Parts: sequence; C-alpha cells; structure tokens
Amino acid sequence: MCTGKCARFIAGALYPLAFISVLCNIILFFPGWSVKYAKDGNLTEEVKYMGGLIGGGLMVLAPAPLHSSDWKAGCCGNRCGMFLSIAFAALGVAGALYSFVVAALGLVNGPYCKVVLIWQTPFKDSSESYLNHRNWWSTCTEPENVVEFNVGLFSTLLVTSGLQLILCASQMINGLFGCLCGTCTQKGPL
Repeated sequence: MCTGKCARFIAGALYPLAFISVLCNIILFFPGWSVKYAKDGNLTEEVKYMGGLIGGGLMVLAPAPLHSSDWKAGCCGNRCGMFLSIAFAALGVAGALYSFVVAALGLVNGPYCKVVLIWQTPFKDSSESYLNHRNWWSTCTEPENVVEFNVGLFSTLLVTSGLQLILCASQMINGLFGCLCGTCTQKGPL
C-alpha cells in the first residue's frame, strides 16, 4: 500500500473514533441521564478534564483532514505534505494519549457519587479495585447506576483512544516513509 493511500485510510478510521470520543465525553456530563448533576457540579473529576472532547476529539480530528488530502505533485509537494503529516500525527498522538490517561484515571478512581448523605469519590483511595468487587457498586446511591455508567463510557474512551494512539503513531511512521520515499502517487520509473 502506498503511503498516500495509507494516510487516507488512517484519516478515514480516525473520523468515527473521534466522534465516539466526543460523544462519550458529552454523555459523561449527564450521569443518570439528568442535567441536574452537571448543574450542581456533582460530576466525576475526570469528566471535567474533557479527555474525550479535547484529546480524543479535537486533537485527533485536527490532523485527519491533512492525512486525507491529496498532495499536489511537483517541487516535492508530496514529501513536504507527508513531513507535515508527521507533525500533525504527533498532535494526534498527544491527544489520544491525553484521552487515554484521563479515561484510565476515571476508571481507577471511580465515580463521584452520593454515599448516604455525602458526595465523594468512595473508591479513590481503596486498597483494592472496585472493578473487581461489583457488590461495592451499590455504595453509590445517587446518581442511579453511576458506576456502570462511568465504567462503560470510560472503558469505551480507553479503547477508542488506544486505537487512535495506534493509528496516529502509524501515521507518524507512514509520514516518515512518505517523506523519505515519496507517496507513490505517480506511476512510472524511479
């Protein structure tokens, strides 16, 4: 596969992943499917970092149009374009990494929820992971099913950002080959 075609394939794969990241992050602002908790500021801290919106969304989506565009031939336009794609793919790697770390922290720390009468993050400093003890999840009384809500969405963000990280890192390597060897958009003798 030519480096130009590979770049277009990577860009095509990044669009739906960025959409999923943004969507998951937006949904995380509405635990229990209610705006009440966002209004009152009773949100998990990692949701406020907006890893899916900023990292997995904007920072990953910014380089995608560059990867999918056709470079003009002549005066090393293809090679310069591929060189630029390395820099933009590095931005995507940084964004995907940010989203990955925020999602991992969201899973490790657990949700911000009401325990009896106090809002807190009950699983944050526990010696064992709440993910291994499903019976602990009932500790959170409000928002309803917030643990399942957060685990599902942060897990989705974790997988999505992991795929974005792989794709953007692949584009950095692809861009390096495209920069050194050309994009093979023209057929003919070397």
